[in-house]
Amino acid sequence: MVFRLWSACVWLIYGAAAFGSVQVHAQVNNEKWQQAYAKAKTAVANLTLSQKVSLTTGEGFFIGNCTGNIPAIPSINFPGLCLEDSALGVRNVDGNSAFPAGINMAATFDRSLINQRGVAMGQEFRGKGVNIQLGPFVNIMRAPAAGRNWEGFGGDPYLSGEAAYETITGIQSQGVQAVVKHFINNEQEHSRAISTSDVDDRNTKYTCTLVQANVASFMCSYNQINSSYACENNNTLNGLLKHELAFQGYVMSDWFATHSTAPAANNGLDMTMPGEVFPGSLVSFFGLSLQLAVDVGDVSHDRIDDMATRILAAWYLLGQDQDFPTVNFNSKDANSNINKHVNVQGNHASLIRTIGAASTVLLKNERNALPLRAPKSVAVIGSGAGANPDGPNGCSDRSCNKGVLAMGWGSGTANFPYLTTPLDALTNRSALDGTNITSSLSDDDTKAAAKAAAGKDVAFVFITADSGEDGYIVEWNAGDRNDLNAWHNGDNLVKAVAAVNNNTIVVVNTVGPIIVDGWIDNPNITGLVWSGLPGQEAGNSLVDVLYGAYNPSGRLPYTIAKSADDYSAKVNYDLHLTTLHIPYTEGLFVDYRHFDQANIAPRFEFGFGLSYTTFAYSGLSITGSAAGGNPRSGYGASLDDNLHEKVITVSFTVKNNGTDAGHEITQLYLSPPASANSPPKLLKGFDSVLLEPGQSQTVQLQLSRYDLSIWNIVTQRWEIPSGDTAVLVGASSRDIRLTGNIHN
Repeated sequence: MVFRLWSACVWLIYGAAAFGSVQVHAQVNNEKWQQAYAKAKTAVANLTLSQKVSLTTGEGFFIGNCTGNIPAIPSINFPGLCLEDSALGVRNVDGNSAFPAGINMAATFDRSLINQRGVAMGQEFRGKGVNIQLGPFVNIMRAPAAGRNWEGFGGDPYLSGEAAYETITGIQSQGVQAVVKHFINNEQEHSRAISTSDVDDRNTKYTCTLVQANVASFMCSYNQINSSYACENNNTLNGLLKHELAFQGYVMSDWFATHSTAPAANNGLDMTMPGEVFPGSLVSFFGLSLQLAVDVGDVSHDRIDDMATRILAAWYLLGQDQDFPTVNFNSKDANSNINKHVNVQGNHASLIRTIGAASTVLLKNERNALPLRAPKSVAVIGSGAGANPDGPNGCSDRSCNKGVLAMGWGSGTANFPYLTTPLDALTNRSALDGTNITSSLSDDDTKAAAKAAAGKDVAFVFITADSGEDGYIVEWNAGDRNDLNAWHNGDNLVKAVAAVNNNTIVVVNTVGPIIVDGWIDNPNITGLVWSGLPGQEAGNSLVDVLYGAYNPSGRLPYTIAKSADDYSAKVNYDLHLTTLHIPYTEGLFVDYRHFDQANIAPRFEFGFGLSYTTFAYSGLSITGSAAGGNPRSGYGASLDDNLHEKVITVSFTVKNNGTDAGHEITQLYLSPPASANSPPKLLKGFDSVLLEPGQSQTVQLQLSRYDLSIWNIVTQRWEIPSGDTAVLVGASSRDIRLTGNIHN
């Protein structure tokens, strides 16, 4: 038989089914969607063709208060739509919060914290009058140097799907529409608008959990997929998203990612953004062009009704027809009279500080260097410990790496209301113990660094690595990183300090993996603290971990390799005058799945992280059976209730053997039978378990038939492969404590 493997509702194939230019109308199965569709259809029945088309067409790049704007239709009491970045906070406003980046959320492995962040962001977007938050970002960290990896949730599709689900449900609980971006295979910034992602039917990208979260919209991406633009790709938009996934919301384009009128509309695009063909042009691929396409018969009236209905249904679904705030800012003009400077931060700083600590990953802790115990003297080394001399918002969309790095750059950013630096936070905390703080914030002056560090009880060295969106060049990095090395002479700075201080602790603020093998085994380097991109409370979150106020519980959401060559996929930096082909030859084998399959030893594996206490696992029990399932094929096959029914329960006991309370991140991996032709391990469950010293707790993780299934291309059905599936429970992808089997 011919199979394609799906991991955690993961989409792997985009060309197997040919849908031609058929119309794929939403068949409403969810009660909330049913009610929203009923209202939307009534409204659409009262609209002219021009009004329907206006729902699908942004007002223009330079027009309106928000990043994107849909005009009002007074006849149906529709006030229009405000679409605003970003995935970590309201962009280009004041009175907002700057939340930890997506990659830090993944590092928490904590669904509750991820959901709370979504709720808090939803509150802030709503408070500003934003209908549609342009996030979450869900592209997989395929190539570690890719510029926008930090906006998303790392290298594993299951973790990414679960984090996106919690983010979406959190945002939408506040009546704000969430947008999944970027659909699909948009995993590098170089040539993003002139490249084609050449994928076969073994590639892992998106998860159906996003549709299960009732997400309002998907944003199609700049790139082509198998030589067809993502925003007019019939197989992905109509075939995959609207047919197999039964997605009932609408598809919007990324900004200027629309390339046609009738092909885009017929092949599944519902809304073009920001509206015109290029900034400031008077022509749109939709708008009058779409009306003309209807008039000449290239696009049917039914399709226009479907587009308009989907957009209005999402508006009704989130209750935005009832008492939704009006826009109170202009993200394009800080001096506009509409800017009311509404403060929407609430008490979110406390949550941000907690998340920053929970997402900090302790990777090395020799001789119990941490937590700190009232040291007499501390050296703080590196520009990454201090402030940006131009202010935290001194660079447009954070397009520089000055001072503590708390987010990457590009449209995925927000203004900092403030940014606590590690130096300030350490200085404030050290005052309680009478600790003397010495600092050297020059990255290039290694002599000054060594002088400051010599003779101190502990020396902290702060290093960074930054990246972001195409369109900005930061220190000769055009979106994607040029390499996986620390920026600003970081490796030499670490070595200089370690040469004079035998208690050197390295703190890394980074967008993703960096190679640390040049110094990690130095015996004078007693600690490695991976702080990531923690948002506005960066310094305070870090100090909470360093002093033991928060027992580190973060785990790596990606693999840190010993060499950049160990990864299975890399950014293609080639310059092309024609379309650049990016072959996804690695298939399913991305991140730890590649390292496992190729038997490559990582420096630090996916899911790894240390604690100030220790945990023991025991008593594995596997109950239930996957037998009896007969999921349907065709429309909505991937959301079949029988497929997603939890049928197997994996139970085990975790005990805190140490003297400190702490969270253990329990992880469940499956190893499918050989007939599945699968990676050796696939993450299928996790939980964050808080335990007091000596406390034990039984953990239960449940599996569905979907978790065990593969897709049979021939029969077009989900099927569980024959043979035993191994169940692996442990503290990381390579620290497996308990094993068992499911007999298929």
